[in-house]
Amino acid sequence: MEILAFGVQADERPLIESAFAGHHEVRCLSVFLDEDTAPIAAGHEIISTSVNADLNPRVLQTLAAGGTQLIAQRSTGFNNIDLDVAERLGLTVARVSYYSPYSVAEFAWTLAMAVNRRIVRAATRTRDFDFRLDGLMGRDLRGRTVGVLGTGKIGEAFTRIAHGFGMRLLGWDVAENPACVELGMTYVPKEQLLAESDLVTLHVPLLPETRRLIDADALKAMKDDAILVNSSRGGLIDTAALVAELREGRFTGVGLDVYEAEAGLFFLDRSLEAVDDDTLARLVTFPNVLVTSHQAYYTEDAVGQIIDATVRNVLDYTAGRRSENVLVPRS
Repeated sequence: MEILAFGVQADERPLIESAFAGHHEVRCLSVFLDEDTAPIAAGHEIISTSVNADLNPRVLQTLAAGGTQLIAQRSTGFNNIDLDVAERLGLTVARVSYYSPYSVAEFAWTLAMAVNRRIVRAATRTRDFDFRLDGLMGRDLRGRTVGVLGTGKIGEAFTRIAHGFGMRLLGWDVAENPACVELGMTYVPKEQLLAESDLVTLHVPLLPETRRLIDADALKAMKDDAILVNSSRGGLIDTAALVAELREGRFTGVGLDVYEAEAGLFFLDRSLEAVDDDTLARLVTFPNVLVTSHQAYYTEDAVGQIIDATVRNVLDYTAGRRSENVLVPRS
């Protein structure tokens, strides 16, 4: 059987081909799954998708009509899939429920440190042999307060690093993580966390109740010189409201690895085109903002685990087994 994999990055391709070797043929495509590319899947019982695929009702209907029965998504998040429609169409959907939390946690810290110590500005200057220190002053993090919104595996990994820095630890989640409490974390209401934190980091999934968790009111509640980091999902932040606060000169730095309207932009080369997203265009002009292209998970360790889990999902499906990765079971 040939598996059709959409949205495969160049670095991923040899890993995917090697992982499937001896099990199934796999055809890797760089294009992402959306309404325009869905017809390519015709005749493929199993497809694999990336986090930026658009599996709306029309795409799912096209897949089902073409004979697709399993969608194996290569990510933990699945907010891009209409699960109710998939179930009605008889499509089985699986995801990757776990991969290295350190990949995302470490990258979130990379963003935090980069904006705090003005690394991008410094690197740009030195390429022009400008070695002045004007405008490059950062702050020690030891003794300051970090607020972790979402203390699951990734939030816990981030907290362990913050503990190593000697920071005061505040947390917010639907349930306390005993490991974080053991590190000294105090769980507080979101409003208190935002008001007291020098660094706020987001590690919650994108759900209806968390969409725009950081809205205009939340942003106004934060310290003027706070650092905000989001390496989870772009929809957690009201980006237009963030731009409005940045225009007022607020925040020491903002590090974003995700963006709420990233589909059709991230993972693609749009450097020779006019990008018509005015909000993103304005966002990247601020000198205290660093935007990266949803790469926090992108380490050899994490990607390898994602691909291995995807192969297991396919083998479980063909063997009639069900695992914790299944979102919509076989009908």
